[in-house]
Amino acid sequence: MNSSKRKRSNGDGDEDEDYEEEDEANGGCLQAWERAYADDRSWESLQGDESSLLRPIDNKAMYHAQYRRRIRSSPSTFRIQKGLIPYLYIVVDLSTAASEMDFKPSRMALQKNVEAFIREFFDQNPRGQLGLVFVKDGVAQCLTELGGSPDSHIKALMGKLECSGEASLQNALELVHDYLKQVPSYGHREFLILYSAPSTRDPEDIMETIQQCKKSKIRCSVVGLSSEIFICKHLCQETGGLYSIALDESHLKELLLEHAPPPPAMAEFAIPSLIKMGFPQRAAEGVVSICSCHREPKVGGGYTCPRCKARVCELPTECCICGLTLVSSPHLARSYHHLFPVTLFSEVSPSYLSTLQLRIPKNCFGCQQSLLNPGNKPGLFVACPKCSQYFCLDCDIYIHGSLHNCPGCESLRHSKPVIDAEELKFAAAGNQISTAVSPSAAAQ
Repeated sequence: MNSSKRKRSNGDGDEDEDYEEEDEANGGCLQAWERAYADDRSWESLQGDESSLLRPIDNKAMYHAQYRRRIRSSPSTFRIQKGLIPYLYIVVDLSTAASEMDFKPSRMALQKNVEAFIREFFDQNPRGQLGLVFVKDGVAQCLTELGGSPDSHIKALMGKLECSGEASLQNALELVHDYLKQVPSYGHREFLILYSAPSTRDPEDIMETIQQCKKSKIRCSVVGLSSEIFICKHLCQETGGLYSIALDESHLKELLLEHAPPPPAMAEFAIPSLIKMGFPQRAAEGVVSICSCHREPKVGGGYTCPRCKARVCELPTECCICGLTLVSSPHLARSYHHLFPVTLFSEVSPSYLSTLQLRIPKNCFGCQQSLLNPGNKPGLFVACPKCSQYFCLDCDIYIHGSLHNCPGCESLRHSKPVIDAEELKFAAAGNQISTAVSPSAAAQ
């Protein structure tokens, strides 16, 4: 930088060319203060209040609203039979379009940032299987095969991957179709692609491939990072998937997390059936045995298949020798909450409680933290429509996302209910809290 300034001041003949190269390397023709505003986009963190004054956006309330929209639209919110054993392939577009920098720092960096989705997928689907596929140079290749280890998928995704060539949606569909058609009939077959290219270069008729996926009951969903593409929309409509376009990084994470809960089971697979599963025992430490999944000797750890006595490293998985599904009891217990989800809590405004002449609660029933904002002003909170207990926004997210049990309802099961004057007023009001929605929630 200093050398270019000296050339400029000394009247060097190449001063203009060197100065332009320096500007391109530092972010184009923008000044330093302009680049800071363009990168940080600080104005997006401000909003106007009732007095037309600028104040910071309440990120906590915004995150809570996004979370409630996700669980409200999730199939787990309703009593719908769901495919509890999903087999999902994630396809990452590594064509030259993924190197575009309209997303910060690039589309490729955003696509590789699916670690949160992978961990959320296995948290929501402890018996699920996931695999990774990337497409570039018009060819689709398998990065990781179907497996139940999130660490192995994340490690492979965070490796050195380069962008080149064009994307071929048909080749990706055919590769995933060949893998998923071998999945047992009780498994739910899914295909999710992060697509950056504005078009697709296919060797044959892609419409026939789409019909093959539809016939094989493969649910295809697309999250686009560019403009809307007709063939992607047609693919999702034919197979019953979701097609959405990401606006920014936070919106991309929200769209990905919508695919984490178990989807509704198709009518052909909704027939109850028995699935053979094995509960392997932990192998003794210090014992040398051959691992069936890695095909090499390992010392200690691992699990022993109860049918063929083969050794596997992680659970859940399928035995490579006899094909038996191997799980543990916690995996089955964690899948139970999808069958009986917690009722969605209702947002309650303090003004609504005052109209019913009910006392405004001071503390959250879950964490016992104060529900009052600074200045003893009541803020937004939620109420369970069954037990009529009040919870803060953090407890609402924790109960529906991790705990999957309402503390108020559980406490009523083990203790004799005591009815006071406030509860009598609440009962006389006809349990109207369950339908009370704050103005902010109604606007959403």
